[in-house]
Amino acid sequence: MAVNRPKVAPPQAKKKRKKFNVFFLFDKVLNWDVFFQDGLPVKYLPQAAYLIFLGIVYIGNTHYSGKIGGEIESLSNEVEELRADFTTLKADYMFKGKQSEVAKRVKSMGLRESLDPPYKLVIEKK
Repeated sequence: MAVNRPKVAPPQAKKKRKKFNVFFLFDKVLNWDVFFQDGLPVKYLPQAAYLIFLGIVYIGNTHYSGKIGGEIESLSNEVEELRADFTTLKADYMFKGKQSEVAKRVKSMGLRESLDPPYKLVIEKK
């Protein structure tokens, strides 16, 4: 007696998906053969060279502005860090300049705080 086996379907070939090609689309739409049927159109070379030059300048300017933007960002961060350091040092200086703090620091030198109020020197004019 034969053994029952399920039928195996033959492998189906996968349908190839058409790839989108930008250059094929340009060639189809613009039909470049019309421009080059008599050879290279020399009369358009100065304009093409000018456009290529402008493109190179544009790319260079983009890179330069990106570089300058990075430098500006790093300098801004450095300024913020220095501003924070300045604020900290200024607060420390103001604290050490208080009369009570100065009195504590000079006590070891034998100096003491004057108990008499300051007085004004007056010079009489003749």
